[in-house]
Amino acid sequence: MSSARAWLLADVPESRFHARCQRLYLGWLSFRGNPIAVAGLGIVATLIVCAALAPWITGSNGLDPELGNRLQPPTFEHWFGTDELGRDIYDRIVWGSRITLYIVGLVSVIVVPIGLVIGVVAGYVGGWVDNVLMRLTDIFLAFPRLILALAFVAALGPGLENAVLAIALTTWSPYARIARAEALTIRNSDFILAAQSQGIPATGILIRHVTPLCVSSVIVRLTLDMAGIILTAAGLGFLGLGAQPPTPEWGAMISLGRQYLLDQWWVPTIPGIAIFVVSLGFNLLGDGLRDVLDPKSGE
Repeated sequence: MSSARAWLLADVPESRFHARCQRLYLGWLSFRGNPIAVAGLGIVATLIVCAALAPWITGSNGLDPELGNRLQPPTFEHWFGTDELGRDIYDRIVWGSRITLYIVGLVSVIVVPIGLVIGVVAGYVGGWVDNVLMRLTDIFLAFPRLILALAFVAALGPGLENAVLAIALTTWSPYARIARAEALTIRNSDFILAAQSQGIPATGILIRHVTPLCVSSVIVRLTLDMAGIILTAAGLGFLGLGAQPPTPEWGAMISLGRQYLLDQWWVPTIPGIAIFVVSLGFNLLGDGLRDVLDPKSGE
């Protein structure tokens, strides 16, 4: 371990791979020094572990009703109580973590490439291309995210996949703005001018030089946006436009249990707490990543 640490902390890197490993390790040391960010990472890691181990840490699939156990309060047998159909809420929360990760992951896979491509091209090329792409971006930014997502889901029809698509279509615009701002800063740099003087085509410069430098800012924004994505998905589920019953989606669970709020408080409250904790975890993680990846944070 000491030799590996010495290799990672060497004054002069031996190769490009060595330099990248050093940068990752120094970033981890900086991140580890922020206890709040570590707590956020712990929450997100717990979510991932629960989703991965759901078949082994639950006693049921969270779907089959057991009417004899309806609306049971939290006990050692049912840690979070049972819902109106006798289903264990703990089991449904754990299985619902898979749906949350599915939504977050799929939205990320869609919005990051779209935002990067539009923003980088607009910022680097400029001119009428920039004007057209940014006016399109402004149109999406002008509408509240949840309202626009509701309009898309109403047009596409209710369902988990349509909800993911609607959220992605309403989320990409801030990433385009961030990537454009980074590209505007980078395009007149000396190394870009040197690449142009060597005859490297614009496509190669965009892919190999500009885009990688924009990724860190987009990743930080994505992490901070995770809470908004989760809340939007929960809002669509609450309104019956997202995942459909009996799927254990947290927003839909709150919607089904809201009529029991006064007498059986645990039915809608536990899914609400799950949404709050996971959203908080992503926000704390995003703050920590911003401190590590922002080159101005150390000034």
